Amino acid sequence: MTSLTWSPDGGDTYVLKLVLHDWDDARAARILGNIRNAIIPGGRLIIIEAVMPPGDDYHAKFLDVNMLVLSDGGRERTEEEYRTLLDGAGFTLTRVVPTAAPLSVVEAIPRRTG
Repeated sequence: MTSLTWSPDGGDTYVLKLVLHDWDDARAARILGNIRNAIIPGGRLIIIEAVMPPGDDYHAKFLDVNMLVLSDGGRERTEEEYRTLLDGAGFTLTRVVPTAAPLSVVEAIPRRTG
């Protein structure tokens, strides 16, 4: 799967729009890890995705099941699930900005190493 392994090196900003929800946590973490390896110190990762509210809201759960069925393991995620996914890939979630659309802007920065 070349789409999971390639990323241009040395960027200060990487933008993913409607990418991560197509993948299960393991494959999404692989994508994020590749970006973490490529991004420069002080860079930003911008993720544009639906961010599901916590709890058992019917509409949110329906979208999540829909992604699971249509994308072979994809899923919608809550803010906390994005935080955990990003943390595992070496990023810190800095903010989630809701928009007028059903999508939010998730911003993350690479954690310092060493």
